[in-house]
Formats: sequence, structure tokens, C-alpha cells
Amino acid sequence: MTISCLEDQLRRDEGWRTYPYQDTVGKLTIGYGRNLSDVGVSPAEGIDMLRNDIRAAQVALESHFPWVMGLDSVRMGALTNLCFNMGIGALSGFKDMLEKVKDGDYKSASFALLISKYAKQVGPRAQRLALQLETGEWQ
Repeated sequence: MTISCLEDQLRRDEGWRTYPYQDTVGKLTIGYGRNLSDVGVSPAEGIDMLRNDIRAAQVALESHFPWVMGLDSVRMGALTNLCFNMGIGALSGFKDMLEKVKDGDYKSASFALLISKYAKQVGPRAQRLALQLETGEWQ
């Protein structure tokens, strides 16, 4: 069997769906006919999705805030984590925190994150990211 021919055939027959949908028998499906109800995603596929989403968050950060490219990898990681979690639109609303990070005032940036509504919603995650921003050490 020629895999590329089968792949072409299945792409044609299944069609692409970016968002989950119910197939003709009620199974939650996505992509080129991936049956999420019965098959789900494997850990390896989950890692691929995670890595793609990390890259997308980094690209969004760099395009919206070019100054982040001058940050150390630990603080860039904290901002990437925030962007991954809430999206660039919501992160853009953290004007005070972002300005403090840009200015290198990491203690104030950490405090700004900790007093946010977001911090109340995600609890320990925000505490870890605030500490990471402040100390420059992975949490």
C-alpha cells in the first residue's frame, strides 16, 4: 500500500475540520476525521500540539512586544506561559505588569501579576509565574 496515496484519499474523503464537530454517528471528531470520542490523542500527539502552541505563543509575544526578545529565557518563559494560558489579547491587557517587565522592575511586575483577577482564578500557577518573573529562576 502506498501511504501517500492513502493519505491523499483520506484527506479528500474526510475533509479538514479545524474545530471539533459531531460526525454522522455522534462521535466528537476533529482534523481529518480523528475520532476524539473513541481514539483521543496520544501522549506524543499531545506533545506535538503543546510544542506548536508554545511556538505560537512565542511568535505572538515577539510580534506584539518585540522588546521581549531581550529578556532572559526564564522571564521569557514566564510571559510565554501566560500567553499560552490566556492568549495574547488578554495578556496585552496586563499593561502595568508588561511595562514593569520591559523596564526590568521584576519585583513590581511580580506584584502586578499577583494582584490581578487572573491570579485569583489560577492560584498557584500565578504565584509560581510571579516568583519566576521576580527571581529569574524557573519555578
